[in-house]
Amino acid sequence: MIGFINFEKNILIMQTANFNGFIKMIFWLIIFYYVVKFLAKLFLPVMIKKVVKKAEENFKQQQGYNDPNPINKDVSDKAQNDKPRETKKVGEYVDFEEID
Repeated sequence: MIGFINFEKNILIMQTANFNGFIKMIFWLIIFYYVVKFLAKLFLPVMIKKVVKKAEENFKQQQGYNDPNPINKDVSDKAQNDKPRETKKVGEYVDFEEID
């Protein structure tokens, strides 16, 4: 019974707040905010660069830039080079101006 009473007293002490504890909590929250802000300035740009680089590699891989079979590229390049290019002009470009 005595231990139970002491337990209740401890709860009552823990539940009561004082002004000094509130000031300490505000102080530590401000310190924590500035430490996180400082560390974010140091490490966030590096992390963003890594994420962007990884996303770029994934995009290139999905688009087929890293083709594991380069023989097909040579065949398609040769087929395109065999076709003659058309250099025939259809018309002239005329620049019109407004007259007042």
